[in-house]
Amino acid sequence: MIDLVRLSGPMTGDHCRAEPFTEDYRQALKAACAEDGEIWEIYANNFGEGGFDDSITRYVSNPNNRTFVLFEGDAIVGMSSYLGIDPNRQVLEIGGTYYRPPFRGTGFNRRVKDMMLRCAFDAGIRRVEFRVDRRNGRSQAAMRKLGAVREGVLRADRITWTGHVRDTVLFAILREEYLPGASQ
Repeated sequence: MIDLVRLSGPMTGDHCRAEPFTEDYRQALKAACAEDGEIWEIYANNFGEGGFDDSITRYVSNPNNRTFVLFEGDAIVGMSSYLGIDPNRQVLEIGGTYYRPPFRGTGFNRRVKDMMLRCAFDAGIRRVEFRVDRRNGRSQAAMRKLGAVREGVLRADRITWTGHVRDTVLFAILREEYLPGASQ
């Protein structure tokens, strides 16, 4: 049984926290996402200038998604989501992750992913997936550092907001890999 309430609530981790997205955060998160307009070229969705409002509305209106605003202390750092939550398969994806430029390469990603993975597995998820654009070497390296297994490439998987036909690298972590001794 998946605890959807647990997957929907605030999370705290090692010098990081995640708050469920609400309209109260819209403008501050929009400003944070606008700090790096070029990065959105390798994202499937445009959360940058001109695309943020439509993209965030699409994410939060999907009943199988949970979108979070990420913080270090009181500073908004970015966002991440549980996507495609499938209670029957006990699977979800962590994606739509963005960090403001000053927080990249600081260890913040590891702390956030640890927090989100622990919450997902504690809520009954057995498999967490990560889908990364083949062009995004930084994210692929981060997945390997996290211990995710590269399972393959989904060729011509989706068309991004720019019209690019994207190859997606699929990574996953199973509960028993992340929490040794845990059963399926």
